[in-house]
Amino acid sequence: MNLPKEITNGFLIFLGIGIYFLLMSLLGLSHLFYLRTLNVFFIFYGVNRTMQMNLKEGETNFVSNAVSAMTTSVVGVSFSVLGLLIYSYARGGDAYVETLSKTFMFGGDPSVPTYCICLLFEGLASSVIVTLMMMLYWNNKYVAD
Repeated sequence: MNLPKEITNGFLIFLGIGIYFLLMSLLGLSHLFYLRTLNVFFIFYGVNRTMQMNLKEGETNFVSNAVSAMTTSVVGVSFSVLGLLIYSYARGGDAYVETLSKTFMFGGDPSVPTYCICLLFEGLASSVIVTLMMMLYWNNKYVAD
């Protein structure tokens, strides 16, 4: 049984982001905010891969490709946030999140669920932006009518 390409590519996004952040942690670079923002490239990769697969299958409908691209990015972001939730509790829960929030966008003492929900919303926003950018990039390949 083959999984849909959106789930497969979303899982690749998750693996890329997960390995990237674990590597940053091992190298002691996780405190550098600008390196954290580079995870958007994994989303670009997964969405682009889904769109290329759609084109190879002959799918040129703009709307269905946009839905497919958005689904891929949402799956990747959702898996990543779920992975962060599990990893945060494994590393000490709220105490671990307090070390992250010092260099991130939070004030006060966010809990693990609060931190993950905020990252989920940020990830969903980046999913929309990446999908729109990739649809503009691939625009000449799709039938808009």
